[in-house]
Amino acid sequence: MTSTTDKAGQPKSETPEWEIKAAKQSRLAFGLAVAELARRDEKVAAISADTIDLFGLRPFLEASPERLIEAGIAEQNAMGIAAGMATTGMRPIICGYAPFITTRSLEQLRNDVAYANQRVVIGAACGGIVLAMAGGTHHAVEDLAIMRNMPNMTVIVPADARQTWHAAMATEQLDGPCYIRLGGKFDEPDVTELDADFRIGRADQLRNGDDITVIACGALVAPAVATSQALAHDGIGVRVLNMHTIKPLDRDAVLAAAVETGAIVTAEEHRVTGGLGGAVAELLATEQPTPMRMIGMPDEFAIVGPTAQVREHYAMGEGAITDACRDLMR
Repeated sequence: MTSTTDKAGQPKSETPEWEIKAAKQSRLAFGLAVAELARRDEKVAAISADTIDLFGLRPFLEASPERLIEAGIAEQNAMGIAAGMATTGMRPIICGYAPFITTRSLEQLRNDVAYANQRVVIGAACGGIVLAMAGGTHHAVEDLAIMRNMPNMTVIVPADARQTWHAAMATEQLDGPCYIRLGGKFDEPDVTELDADFRIGRADQLRNGDDITVIACGALVAPAVATSQALAHDGIGVRVLNMHTIKPLDRDAVLAAAVETGAIVTAEEHRVTGGLGGAVAELLATEQPTPMRMIGMPDEFAIVGPTAQVREHYAMGEGAITDACRDLMR
């Protein structure tokens, strides 16, 4: 823990070491959480798919080399190793790239992990279009749809590095498999409190509002908050739900928002089919039909370019969320 003082020389609250080392990047926060979970439980082991440095695992490797397995660029093997270790009572945590750990190892993921309901945690860095310059093979914009369709699977998309730490720690409570989608080598703005309560399957309401609700996850939570702040100046109350758990979905929060605000916008860095928007639409269609708009990728492979420009090209940001809210308010 690091103690600091404010301008008046008064002590501030202490900052955890992990918060400093994570440097506002969820991939690093997850790697630090892996090391902490391993410190607490000797059954925890990490399996890297050529991601030791991506997740900042080198200190963990030096401290506990016997509990870190480097599978290399072989995601099928990494998934199979994890499934096998779980059968012996170990707690394997996979660290991989989102576009590869979800598709290249899909058969092992379905049959050996989900079908067998193994206690395997999958940390997936570079979700969405963080690797936009690398092209369609390196974009992960169908991963949430894949994981949502796996029985027994918990699916989490933290909004920032802080929430990533708490989400990883919360996996201690789970008996089955879990997928945690992470960012890449970019700073992610803090949108959650350092000591915020995190509960799997329970959305966080970040902004109050009675006119419309924006339900967002991951990289689009910060733009959703910005939209709420901007529209407040026009007298429009935008409720913002950080839906960090895609599965199990917080049904109560979604249904309450539909009844109390009468309109829903979902926002995610994922195709609009099968992810957060799909989950919300499925629930509302059967239990509370509600006017709705979805922000996300269309049904195509993303163009190649700098991440910020690709996000702008596909209207995944504050402007698009604001436009969708205004459209529903007409």
